[in-house]
Amino acid sequence: MTQLELFFDLVLVFAFTQVTDLAAHETTAVNMLRALLVLGVMWWLWIAYAWLGNVIKADEGIARVAMFAAMGGALIMALAIPEAFHDLPGGWYGPLVFAIGYLVIRLVHVYVFWCASAEDEQLRRQVTRWSFGSITIGTLLLIVAAMSHGTTQILLWVAAIAGDMTWTLFAGNEWRLNSVRHFAERHGLIVIVALGESIVSIGVGVAGLPISWPITVGSLLALAVSGLLWWAYFDVGAAVVERAMEQAHGARRIQIARNCYTFWHFPMVVGIIALSLGLKKVENYLGGAAGHTLSDALHGIPLYALYGGPVMYLLALVGFRHYATGVVLWPRVLTAVVLIALIPVASHLPAMASLGLLCGLLAVLIVWEVIRYAQPREEIRHGAEHAGNT
Repeated sequence: MTQLELFFDLVLVFAFTQVTDLAAHETTAVNMLRALLVLGVMWWLWIAYAWLGNVIKADEGIARVAMFAAMGGALIMALAIPEAFHDLPGGWYGPLVFAIGYLVIRLVHVYVFWCASAEDEQLRRQVTRWSFGSITIGTLLLIVAAMSHGTTQILLWVAAIAGDMTWTLFAGNEWRLNSVRHFAERHGLIVIVALGESIVSIGVGVAGLPISWPITVGSLLALAVSGLLWWAYFDVGAAVVERAMEQAHGARRIQIARNCYTFWHFPMVVGIIALSLGLKKVENYLGGAAGHTLSDALHGIPLYALYGGPVMYLLALVGFRHYATGVVLWPRVLTAVVLIALIPVASHLPAMASLGLLCGLLAVLIVWEVIRYAQPREEIRHGAEHAGNT
């Protein structure tokens, strides 16, 4: 993985922060849908360059220029996220800026991929087939949506993202995956970037407030939740799926890369961003913002985000592992079900207690997995020979 790709990901850090702020600005179902749609577009942008970076060396020649051009476009898009659906007075027309930025980034991506496939007939065929649908469905519908309003605008956004994802799913398996390790590392890094946003939300929620024991305890609990989600992905799950992808060949390897990483990682990121929104609201409560006290409970969308985010993340991890290996992680499914069942209970608890309950349940899951699967875990992490000597 090149340093330029890491630099590219910094734009996504800002974009994730903007999406969280958009969701927090107005906690209504429609606004949550808007935030999800914006996140979907930014995800699809990142995915395109993750695949490209596996075919070419991202920091050499024309690819370096293309990466910087894409970064510039992505930054403008991130700046326009607050205006992605409603233009603010003054300046350029925000929704159109967002849509055109996406079109430009996509055209740069297709051009570089086209150049990279000059001596690879199979890849050229795949790029041509995929690009036709991607440009005509995803980007053009977003431009039309930028000139629309209300329900029509939302439906066009949904059609653009759903159409782009569906086209990618059925556009063929003739892509190239030159480095399994690079591809897995890129997606692991974006999970860390998203988890970083959850940590940022902890600080933003209490920014400018004097430090106190509720803020300290609440922040440490929130950090523990983020850490437990990190553990759930990186302890063994990431290595198992990477190994399965390495051992696969031909179309099966491409299918694992596409379905496990391109598709199943998206709900993981959505879940983490939802958690970030919930954590931000909890920290507001613990800091006494907007007249809240320690005894106040979290309600509505913030509570559903706090619990629903980890639910989505855990279920996405189950799908991620199952597609690659055929194994269903039933303890994680059960934990997700219990979390859903606990939402009505949490709505009657103080915000800190709700956060503590979430943290406690995730901790039980992780500790149980570590103990229950101790031997296979050791073999995956350190090799069978090392496990036999311990």
